[in-house]
Amino acid sequence: MKIAKPLIAAALSGLVLAACASTPTVYRAQAGAPNDVGYSEYRLEAGRYRVTFQGGPGAKEAQIADYALLRAAELALRDGYDWFRIADRSTAASGYDRGPRMSVGGGSASFGRRSSFGLGLGTSFDLGPGPSFAQSIEVVFGKGPTPRDRDAYDAREIVKTVGYGRGRT
Repeated sequence: MKIAKPLIAAALSGLVLAACASTPTVYRAQAGAPNDVGYSEYRLEAGRYRVTFQGGPGAKEAQIADYALLRAAELALRDGYDWFRIADRSTAASGYDRGPRMSVGGGSASFGRRSSFGLGLGTSFDLGPGPSFAQSIEVVFGKGPTPRDRDAYDAREIVKTVGYGRGRT
């Protein structure tokens, strides 16, 4: 029982520290560093952008995809367009949990006529919040009715559904 209490305390401390270390995923512009949480965009040409949203550890991949769509919709409306089409998309993940690890160690020592042998067993678990996802989409803007295409989106509808719904994710 004497060993169990410190072990439980250490495990709980690790969980608390892991929770404190994660960066929440909020919809905002990136603060500066490339791996900061948030969106960034790069204008490729008139009516064409590359939009990237970098999520924090543990954020759902679908949430990151929605936030990239939302930023594309905001850019389309800001520039006077009605819809956008995704011309290219890619998703990257980093910080995967590599699972539990176990190690075994041993040693011996001699002290005059006495000798001893020790055996140790150690385990570790990645208690981090999970991988970080980033989605990058290349979008082309257009005016008029939204094309009947699987990768074409009405910018106003995206802002209405994803933009106003982001407080619930």
